[in-house]
Amino acid sequence: MDLKDQLKNLFPDHEPEDEPDNEGKEPSYWLQDDPIICKYEKRKGKPVTIIEGYNGADSDFKKLAKDLKTLLGVGGSFKNEAIIIQGDYRDKIMDFLKENGFSVKRVGG
Repeated sequence: MDLKDQLKNLFPDHEPEDEPDNEGKEPSYWLQDDPIICKYEKRKGKPVTIIEGYNGADSDFKKLAKDLKTLLGVGGSFKNEAIIIQGDYRDKIMDFLKENGFSVKRVGG
């Protein structure tokens, strides 16, 4: 007996809703024509990756920052229209952005 059968036994009057398929991969962020700049810097002797040049809503940019930090498992922040990720993860970040439909420009090294 699987979970759906158990739920049907507990709630016989419930009509399940159709779950939306995300297989079509609608973009979850606002996409822009200009490339996003992904650059590398050292701040206080530590490497950081900076993503800037996004001209969408701040909420989309913050969501993108959260998704990147979760994907990489590192810390970071969103300040002054830029995402700052701790460490040099330009290649992984650029791959993630390209998979989500962004055009990316690599700067610095």
